[in-house]
Amino acid sequence: MAMPAAKLLVFLSLIWGKPGSTAALNNCVFLGEKEKNSLYEDGDVVIGGLFPLHYSPVSSLPTYKTKPTANMYKYFSSRALRWMQTMTFAIGEINQRSDLLPQLKLGFHIRDSCNDIPVSLRASLLLVNGQPERDSRGPESKNYLNLSCAAVQSTVSPVIIGDAASGVSMALLRSLGSFHIPLVSYFASCSCLSNQREFPTFMRTMPSDAFQIKALAHLVSYFGWTWVGVIGVESDYARFAIQLFLEESVKYGVCAAYTHFYPVVLSKQALDELLDVIQMASSKVIINFSSESEMQGILREVRRRNIIGLQWIASEAWATAKSLWEKFGDLLTGTLGFAIRRADVIPGLQQHLTSLRPTNIYESAFLAEFWEETFNCRLNGSVNSHSHGDNNYIDRLPCKGTEDLSDVYSPYSDVTQLRVSYNVYKAVYLVAHALQDMNNCIVGQGPFLKGTCADPKHFKPWQLVHYMKHTNFSALGEKVNFDQNGDPIAYYDLLNWQRRPDGSLHLEKVGFYDASSPAGRSLVINDSVIQWPVGKQASRSVCSDSCPPGFRIARRKGEPICCFDCIPCAEGEVSNKTDSLECSRCSKDTWPNKVRDLCTPKTIEFLSYHELIGIVLCVVSILGACISLSILAIFFTCKDTPLVRANNMELSFLLLVFLAVCFLVGLLFIGEPSDWLCRIRYPAFGISFALCISCLLAKTAVVLMAFRSTLPGSNVMKWFGPNQQRASVLLGTAVQVIICLVWLLTSPPHANNNTDYHSAIIIIECATGSVVGFWCVLGYIGILACTCLLMAFLARKLPDNFNEAKFITFSMLIFFAVWITFIPVYVSTAGKYTVAVHIFAILASAFGLLFCIFAPKCYIIILKPEKNSKKNMMQR
Repeated sequence: MAMPAAKLLVFLSLIWGKPGSTAALNNCVFLGEKEKNSLYEDGDVVIGGLFPLHYSPVSSLPTYKTKPTANMYKYFSSRALRWMQTMTFAIGEINQRSDLLPQLKLGFHIRDSCNDIPVSLRASLLLVNGQPERDSRGPESKNYLNLSCAAVQSTVSPVIIGDAASGVSMALLRSLGSFHIPLVSYFASCSCLSNQREFPTFMRTMPSDAFQIKALAHLVSYFGWTWVGVIGVESDYARFAIQLFLEESVKYGVCAAYTHFYPVVLSKQALDELLDVIQMASSKVIINFSSESEMQGILREVRRRNIIGLQWIASEAWATAKSLWEKFGDLLTGTLGFAIRRADVIPGLQQHLTSLRPTNIYESAFLAEFWEETFNCRLNGSVNSHSHGDNNYIDRLPCKGTEDLSDVYSPYSDVTQLRVSYNVYKAVYLVAHALQDMNNCIVGQGPFLKGTCADPKHFKPWQLVHYMKHTNFSALGEKVNFDQNGDPIAYYDLLNWQRRPDGSLHLEKVGFYDASSPAGRSLVINDSVIQWPVGKQASRSVCSDSCPPGFRIARRKGEPICCFDCIPCAEGEVSNKTDSLECSRCSKDTWPNKVRDLCTPKTIEFLSYHELIGIVLCVVSILGACISLSILAIFFTCKDTPLVRANNMELSFLLLVFLAVCFLVGLLFIGEPSDWLCRIRYPAFGISFALCISCLLAKTAVVLMAFRSTLPGSNVMKWFGPNQQRASVLLGTAVQVIICLVWLLTSPPHANNNTDYHSAIIIIECATGSVVGFWCVLGYIGILACTCLLMAFLARKLPDNFNEAKFITFSMLIFFAVWITFIPVYVSTAGKYTVAVHIFAILASAFGLLFCIFAPKCYIIILKPEKNSKKNMMQR
């Protein structure tokens, strides 16, 4: 088990006391020099405090050959003094209250940490060992090195409020953790301190960086800054913060253009390396995790190089550091940063701060040094050891004693931005409420072994830790709660550094981040009141411009995810939002528009009666049918004439009727296809042409048989009379009918939505169903046509006046020319043009048959009626 602090002191006394001396057993011996730079007030419970009242911009590694002196830290922080005074004010306020710890007086023991680990460790050990500044409540003790252990024990600090820096706090916790002494930090924000297994006695009133990082990642994403520079000082605070930011930023699609750590001691070489990185990068947005002291060196070099237009994003460590504005206001205009929650006012604090007078500043070396620094004078009998190392200190005039803090501006008395001070205030009240809960404990119901309670005046540090972990209270109307890691619920103000007309700095609250709000509503920003470094709107900071709708992101190999190319969506795909990672495919019935950001219904295509080509084909079909019927009427009128009678009148009438049907069949191919229309279209086409060619075949056969029958002894004609002619037509057509029936019964034609030819168009077409059936229909027509052509060719030398053979031959040649041409064109086209080619072939072949066979006869009947006589017909 760990050795308690008091036993540690006894152990040291046994070691360093003289042998055989009773003083070695009865007295506590303190090693080292007497410390004067502290502030002490006695009480039943003495709360320790560590504040960085001094700092030095020059850092050096200890050689362990010489002892560090206080004069190394010569720069005084008025801001930290305000924090210290806030602690004394809060303790005084609690001691005056009757509702909080009425039977217990709080005291304080405050020391300077100098923002340095060795100094902080020494100061913290002095606090927990109980070395008093004064012997019990009187004047300064003369037996400083040989005091009674009882007197020392009464001044032990069981809890410490501090320190400001995360790295220093970690070092203190590793040293004090063995003694279970709680440490309550007011400014250490490193997320690493939330590890309760490693730091079980740590609590803080400062939100963890884990929340700040989420706020920063959300902030840069809000303004579209996906390409940002991230820099930080070489410290635990910056390293953990940057690591968290790089992890969190991925969720928002934000990338680091660069990450750069620079040493606390900013040498010329270190500054050159940092500024070279900033200048070479394309990003103008920089997030900096550092304190104000490092920022001064960076901004000085930025000004020397004349780098303008940088958008600084401040971490909470320097988001309210007004001291930077005095020298670098032109470079920091427009800076954005999250600051911890501010108290509008802490009643009575300003009066407490400004109540200092020359008569009471001698109580503490800290106050005396502040007085000398603020009024640039020298106090008589000053105890300011830090200023004594300054060469200009001896040249200062003596203080007059009439100085007044209300006559000058100082960060010490500036209560417009009570943020860290408010954290100190809440830290004191956290300890007070924990003691109050301890005081209210009922014996038998206590939280410790067998229900025991702790004595508020004589308790162990680990018992106080238990109560602090479970304490909830209100401070200035705000509910203060802590999670399981000892962290408060995060709330940040988003501040914008704005220049007033008189050139002074105005920290304008332009938004806030509340970690307790639902996801998506945690960050609230009022863009309209933000003042930007350049122009009236946020600058652009991206590695690659956003991909508009209709494009998708294509990552660049070996580069961050924010660097990409924009690739148009593939055919049939769309993206309807900016920076789409992938495109989505449209449904079967839709197709992308021209910009490929929306799926629109596909264009439906078929040969319609309402378009020009459909109208033309329709008119030609009807015209062909009308001509056929007109010729039929002429032939019927002149049926008794020799010309009509000589050319097989009955078959001619049938042929004209069937040709009219062929022309009208073309109309079935126009209009929106349907299943029933498709099943009528192809059989009607095949049967109508089978009828026509069967008639031609019969006519040609009649001619051949007629002249064959004129030979002596021949009676062929009696076997090819009118009944046989009709039967031959029906028989030739019956075969086609059977083919069509088999086709319809096995795999009939049907309407089909074709998207294979053109993906953006739905072609409504008649699918043939069985391809074999379709080509059988065409093939059978071809067989009939070939037979007809052969017979017509054999009859070509018969007498002209009685012979239609040559006209049938011409018609068949035209028929074959049309359909042979039709086949490759039909196969190579698609959509409505395929249908148009089919109709054109029907019409062309029908017109070929009509005009080749009947035009010469009509010419004689109408224009040369004198030749339509028996004498003329029998001339040869």
